[in-house]
Amino acid sequence: MLQNDLKIARALKEDAGDLLEYLNLIGGESDNLLFGANEFHMSIAEEEAFIEEVSNSAASALFVAKIGSEIVSVANIAATPRKRLAHQATIGISVKQAYWNLGIATAMMQEIINFAKATKVIEIISLEVNATNTTAMHLYKKFGFVAIGRYDNFFKFSDDYYADAILMNLYL
Repeated sequence: MLQNDLKIARALKEDAGDLLEYLNLIGGESDNLLFGANEFHMSIAEEEAFIEEVSNSAASALFVAKIGSEIVSVANIAATPRKRLAHQATIGISVKQAYWNLGIATAMMQEIINFAKATKVIEIISLEVNATNTTAMHLYKKFGFVAIGRYDNFFKFSDDYYADAILMNLYL
């Protein structure tokens, strides 16, 4: 990986435009995401408000990884403030296709886990992964995630093409 060039930080309001551009691009690079190409129709002001809301949360975060000024990866962790569910959070990680297999997802996962541990509230990190995405499942297992179930037909790509999701948890 480009260890010295990669900079991971919490997203800032100033990142809103570049984040929207990144998300609309990567949605078309893979069937492993929860969205497709150009499916983010938020305005920059709406994205700025979202970033600010996440930034004000003690148990949620949005991280961007940049090489120079280019966003190459985004990761989020979100926990609910509801007391009975506050101990669990969901995550998502994406990496631009040109930067796959360089260790960037590993670095982002470590950032998420460090954040979760630092909250002293989050005890479980949950995710859904496309059942055909063996590369991602290998990453998650490397960090200690365990499969807890399967969600049939979780992803719908067309009227006759579905993919299952593997539900995974990491118990901190």
